[in-house]
Amino acid sequence: MDNTERPSYEVRLKVPFFDLDPMQIVWHGHYLKYFDIARSELFDHLGVDLFEYHDRTGYIFPIIRTAVKHIQSLRRGDEFVCRATVKEARAKIVVAFEIRRFSDGTVCARGTTEQVAVRTPEMEMVFTIPDEISRALGC
Repeated sequence: MDNTERPSYEVRLKVPFFDLDPMQIVWHGHYLKYFDIARSELFDHLGVDLFEYHDRTGYIFPIIRTAVKHIQSLRRGDEFVCRATVKEARAKIVVAFEIRRFSDGTVCARGTTEQVAVRTPEMEMVFTIPDEISRALGC
């Protein structure tokens, strides 16, 4: 991969009560939800509507891999920023994430998701991301 600037987008969120475990920290699975919110906003910002693309072309883009490195727990009432950055969009779509507590900039989590292109109704994986999507994602 080259060192060019990759498209990125940040969302600011606040930990809701219903995301807490009994110790009043964010349950680990909710970090993936925060990643999904940021990825969706990133795609919207770049003009990528995967639902419309599916309706027009029959392609879907399922997530095939996720990873989260938990560094510092988010707690009740914390405001935080989740940044999504496109890392690759040629063979698969790879988005990297970083969650930082807003008050002090502490990195709380980092992670990635990977998506592939699948042609429907055959449910056949295609080993390249269609050019229209790849270009829109800056790759």
